[in-house]
Amino acid sequence: MCTFAFFIALLVISSILLKNKSEKTRRIVLCTACIITAIGFFVYKYFLSIDVEYDQVAYASMGGFNWWGELPLHMCNINMLLIPFAVWRKNRSLMSFSFFTGTLGASMALLMPSMGFAGYPIFMPRMIGFWGTHFMVLIEGIAIVAYGLYRPTFKDLPKTVLTVVIVTFCIFLIDLFIRTTGLNPRANYFFAMETEGNPILEIFHRIIPIPFVYEIPCLLIMVPYMALVTLGFHIADKHRKPDQ
Repeated sequence: MCTFAFFIALLVISSILLKNKSEKTRRIVLCTACIITAIGFFVYKYFLSIDVEYDQVAYASMGGFNWWGELPLHMCNINMLLIPFAVWRKNRSLMSFSFFTGTLGASMALLMPSMGFAGYPIFMPRMIGFWGTHFMVLIEGIAIVAYGLYRPTFKDLPKTVLTVVIVTFCIFLIDLFIRTTGLNPRANYFFAMETEGNPILEIFHRIIPIPFVYEIPCLLIMVPYMALVTLGFHIADKHRKPDQ
């Protein structure tokens, strides 16, 4: 909670400092933060690769650490690569995608940390890397809106849903490539190949036991979530004073 408070304070302070700055400056700050996060991500993964204890705990049945399974292609971290492109190109569909999935994916990872990231000293390299990376992705997703670079609207939702499907399908193709080439037989970015025990995905997989396709019903959860968040902004805009 203290760590979360620190990152929220970082977002609030940076938003205040950037309030009267140009949009270009705000975009540069956010893109720089994502680049620093990406560098930190690979440093963190390097420490994972030499962490014997973590290898025994998390990779006991997976044949050990594999870089092809640790690329920033999961929903919780792909946005540190997409956000710079989206905000620099002013691509609303990708900014919307990053705002919704970046915050959601990072929040899920923080609330349900995978094996090896709970119950250990916070200042271990792997703990600093995991929690720091996911908090930064969460804050960067929120910053798209907080910095005034994007504001959700209902007309954005159809394109956002389409973007979610396209990005997920592209990740599925990457999973297929990595698996079929033998680079990593267990590649499973975006859970596009298998559920890995996720209870919600397990339900959908029992109904549609086909890789990637079984994730499509997740839109039944994703769309109401996006609509509810957008409704909040819509109501806020309705009550906003003209000079605000």
